[in-house]
Amino acid sequence: MSNSSILPTSRGPNGAQPGRTLVRNRRAVSSSAPLPFRFPANSMETEAPLRHAELFYLQKQIQSQTPMVIVLEDGEKVEGCIEWYDRNSLKVRGRAKTLVYKSAIKYMYKLADMGQ
Repeated sequence: MSNSSILPTSRGPNGAQPGRTLVRNRRAVSSSAPLPFRFPANSMETEAPLRHAELFYLQKQIQSQTPMVIVLEDGEKVEGCIEWYDRNSLKVRGRAKTLVYKSAIKYMYKLADMGQ
């Protein structure tokens, strides 16, 4: 193991490390390449109630083995019972076992509600 990762680094008189330049305002530096887009961070306070409602609904459908229809963003329909879920996907047992990403789901409904 290297000692340089354990020892503190020496700093110059202005608080910067020697050999490095301080950039105080990143916007002042112009470049021809655009900055990468970053999604805004969702706060846990605004996301928590929606997340709990989603988890409750999915758990209820799993326990009752409710036949569901999952409509994907491209219009494809996946029919079957939800076996399990995690933060990003659902496992649906129908004609075949299918793993569906939650980001690809447009909406879902119970198969029994289709006639109403």
